[in-house]
Amino acid sequence: MFLSVFDMFKVGIGPSSSHTMGPMVAAARFLDMMRAAPFRFAGMRASLHGSLAFTGVGHATDRATILGLMGFTPESYDHDKAEAALADLAQTRRVTVDGLPELQFDPKADLVFDYDTKLEGHANGMILMATDAQGDVILRQVFYSIGGGFVMTEEELAAGKATDEGDPVPFPFKSAAEMLEMSKSSGKTIAEMKRENEHARGGPESLKAGTARLWQVMNDCIDRGLTTDGVLPGGLGVKRRAKAIHDKLLEERGMNLTAPHTINDWMSVYAMAVNEENAAGGQVVTAPTNGAAGVLPATLRYYLDHVPGATESRVEEFLLTAAAIGGLVKFNASISGAEAGCQAEVGSASAMSAAGLCAVLGGTPEQIENAAEIALEHHLGMTCDPVRGLVQVPCIERNGLGAIKAVSAASLALRGDGTHLVPLDACIETMRQTGADMSEKYKETSLGGLAVNVPNC
Repeated sequence: MFLSVFDMFKVGIGPSSSHTMGPMVAAARFLDMMRAAPFRFAGMRASLHGSLAFTGVGHATDRATILGLMGFTPESYDHDKAEAALADLAQTRRVTVDGLPELQFDPKADLVFDYDTKLEGHANGMILMATDAQGDVILRQVFYSIGGGFVMTEEELAAGKATDEGDPVPFPFKSAAEMLEMSKSSGKTIAEMKRENEHARGGPESLKAGTARLWQVMNDCIDRGLTTDGVLPGGLGVKRRAKAIHDKLLEERGMNLTAPHTINDWMSVYAMAVNEENAAGGQVVTAPTNGAAGVLPATLRYYLDHVPGATESRVEEFLLTAAAIGGLVKFNASISGAEAGCQAEVGSASAMSAAGLCAVLGGTPEQIENAAEIALEHHLGMTCDPVRGLVQVPCIERNGLGAIKAVSAASLALRGDGTHLVPLDACIETMRQTGADMSEKYKETSLGGLAVNVPNC
């Protein structure tokens, strides 16, 4: 099994990797299908199902789908061009994309939120259709947004299509047990094995440049969030808090009586800065998802800004180690809140971050595996219940606590020798089973939990 660091960490836009980025990616794939088809198309339609329907407005799923059908993609997204394109569509109800004729598309009539029809493959389902001049559907494709910006067609999901289709890699571990055994027999760290896998596919220069860009985008996102205030969009009236908290923390620096637990506020504010940017539709990196995008950057920023002896030369090691753990979680369970609750998002992010931090602090492979297990174990059962379907409450604060847990987990693991009772594999399997047993109303549909117990209007 091989999942690239650039699959686990993808540059995109907020507020949701599964509800915003995924539908946009699916729409781009559908345009390619249309270009390859022998038919003459005249229009397009779309329907959103399951969690994409129930929380689609709060997650901007409708907007993302429309923009995707207009040729926009997450990695090259331009906000000003998108706004201009949407304004033009509102007037003309027509779409023009490269390689296709002018197509009729009226979002009010041709984009449907279907709350009644459940698609069986995944909670995040959508159907994209192309029509002829008479309005008859002549091309239809079901897509599933399976978390972290990953998209699969109905056929791919049914066939159990693997994410790994390239050349063999030297260390194809599919479980934490295999990972530790390969590390022991090879004498290599988790990051070293992951690096050799990446080199086998993309080469060293691609890895070096790519990981540097990932951290640059993450760090820039933190900085924007720390310097921007105002009210987040969506109607809840949630105020950005990261800037005010950060300003206060800067004022307190150097004071003799600062409490030791203030370091938790630093970790939280870094994470909150990212997730406030995400909630505002800004540029973020899936880590492994948008809803959990703040945990890992906050943990890494904590390491660089607050740990003596920290150096940016180890950022790649951090990201590679984190990606190895994230790949195991995705392959054996889920990173989708709509599929397994927030344990699959913030829980996975915390486990990845704990592993990365443990690695750059000198942890052994066994201690790294232990750190990931501790962090994931103490997110088991966490529901996904965003108020009004917005990635704001409780998501923003939850990322801060996920970062704190990650640092605590890494520290605890480093105090031991790597031996522990619950293996990471058992914890991942428990998370999968818990997600399967969890009521649908606690899995990103906003039909239970805080979403129905907090006034939101």
